Formats: sequence, C-alpha cells, structure tokens
Amino acid sequence: MAVKHTPTGIIHSGSKGSTTGCGYNTNDHASHWANTNSRITCEKNGCKN
Repeated sequence: MAVKHTPTGIIHSGSKGSTTGCGYNTNDHASHWANTNSRITCEKNGCKN
C-alpha cells in the first residue's frame, strides 16, 4: 500500500492512519494524506528500500 502527501505530491510506503516507511506520522495533518495505488516516489530509506 502507498500513501500520497497531497501538498507535495510525494508518494510514500505505508497507509493513512499509521506511519510511512520513512517515518512520517500520517495522523498529523491527516487531511494532507490519501491512500493510493501509485508507484512510490519517496527517495528516503524505508520507503524506497
């Protein structure tokens, strides 16, 4: 599953309501996050690897 940060358009590993692969808490500013099936674009460790 992937989650998109809508203000930046970056897609991270993880899901809304938890934590991304690189450590962002998607509960903070929950309206800025949306579940997606798109390819992960985050280059940070945990998301890309």
